[in-house]
Amino acid sequence: MYEDTINLIKNIYNSEEHIPLHEPRFIGNEKKYLIDCVNSTFVSSTGSFIDEFEDKIAKYTGAKYSVATSSGTSALHIALLLADVNKNDEVITQPLSFVATCNAISYCGAVPIFIDVDKETMGLSPFVLEKFLKENTTAGDKYCLNNKTGKIIKACVPMHSFGHPCRIDDIKEICDRYKILLIEDAAESLGSFYKGKHTGTFGQMGVISFNGNKIITAGGGGCIVTNDEILAKRAKHISTTAKVPHQWEYNHDMIGYNYRMPNLNASLLLAQLENLESFIENKRELATVYNSFFSDKDVHFFKEPIHSKSNYWLNVIILKNKHQRDLFLNEAKSRGVMSRPIWTLMNNLTMFKNSQCSDLTNAKWLEERVVNIPSSVVI
Repeated sequence: MYEDTINLIKNIYNSEEHIPLHEPRFIGNEKKYLIDCVNSTFVSSTGSFIDEFEDKIAKYTGAKYSVATSSGTSALHIALLLADVNKNDEVITQPLSFVATCNAISYCGAVPIFIDVDKETMGLSPFVLEKFLKENTTAGDKYCLNNKTGKIIKACVPMHSFGHPCRIDDIKEICDRYKILLIEDAAESLGSFYKGKHTGTFGQMGVISFNGNKIITAGGGGCIVTNDEILAKRAKHISTTAKVPHQWEYNHDMIGYNYRMPNLNASLLLAQLENLESFIENKRELATVYNSFFSDKDVHFFKEPIHSKSNYWLNVIILKNKHQRDLFLNEAKSRGVMSRPIWTLMNNLTMFKNSQCSDLTNAKWLEERVVNIPSSVVI
């Protein structure tokens, strides 16, 4: 039934063998910088590659500061701690997300509130967010109180799904009005812009992932971007076991975390960053091919939202229903083409099934229909 689609993918990647969903491309200075790092002996959490990477990723995103971390999840955990998210606080996020977002909220002892997404972005809906806050909360001078639970809503974490920006400016305006700190989950959207501004730089903080399947990778790693110098300094302090600087003494002034990115990873990322623009150009060309192919098919190809320039990290097709989705997944797997459905909604996972939710009509609709198809840079 989907033979023509699978044949297209096989032709794009010029292979009859297994085609991954998204594999990294190491086509630049990765080996050279790795050898330089090994030769320097600074392979752990300090070194010149970390400093240079933090400087360059900040410049690329337009943020004033960047703090490199061991993963995107650890970056989000630190950002939530900096937002003063504590036990029994609440954090608004979307149900259509990778579990790491909710895990980081749970690490703080807080609980998520799930707000529906927009079909046009797959990201948190500002309309539903406004409606939920208006009907369920009281905004004070410094905080937002959930009238139903009696708890404080400390932060909001929308996600730029698969590299496509959500309506982040509207979300920010609402969060500011309700005294909720905005942290962007930009894990998947390095190189994506909304109204000319890089994702992750609208809120007080943004977090980016460099996991093995991301647009640039060191096998792992993440970072926090922010324009707030105090937050940046605190992020670096907390992620470095809260060690007080001294020539030889080991003093720590608070609970800290061993969340710093190793210099070894940073050396890889510097080389990857040198090719980021070409990767994005290549992936946008691939999206154009997919879009053209599906334009006369009974399958919808998801295009970048209005006012956006997306990195098209993972390409998305939307099938007519769950049955058609499963037929595609089975046929693709039988032909050696890796594809995957979107994540199980977070509110359906055992750990979060008792969480407060808005109406989730759009998220449920997308969960039954969305499929990611191969999106590696074509070489």
